[in-house]
Amino acid sequence: MSAIRTEHDTRPINVLFHDAVIASTKRAVLLHENGRDPVVYIPRDDVEMAFLHESDRRTTCPHKGEARYWNISAEGYGETDAAWSYETPKSGAEDIAGHIAFYPDKIRIAIGQAV
Repeated sequence: MSAIRTEHDTRPINVLFHDAVIASTKRAVLLHENGRDPVVYIPRDDVEMAFLHESDRRTTCPHKGEARYWNISAEGYGETDAAWSYETPKSGAEDIAGHIAFYPDKIRIAIGQAV
């Protein structure tokens, strides 16, 4: 069995940072990785990139490749390395290319709810 799998999610998903809506989509990709909670990846076109500022941080995952990170600032608040993406993910994770994920302890993800 593969270490990761993806599925498309058409429910409304909103990402909030304090009172600011950082992202809103019905085109999310859920990434399931063995032994972990699913991660919601939002298409970059559905993310308000004005709230994100690229960080110098980079990490490498053996299954997904190299990740780059963003800091978030909005509503007078900020979080360091609160979002990430895999620009050119490895084979098996291609569905998350062009998508951004957010740490759920740094933002609020509302699935299936209007904001």
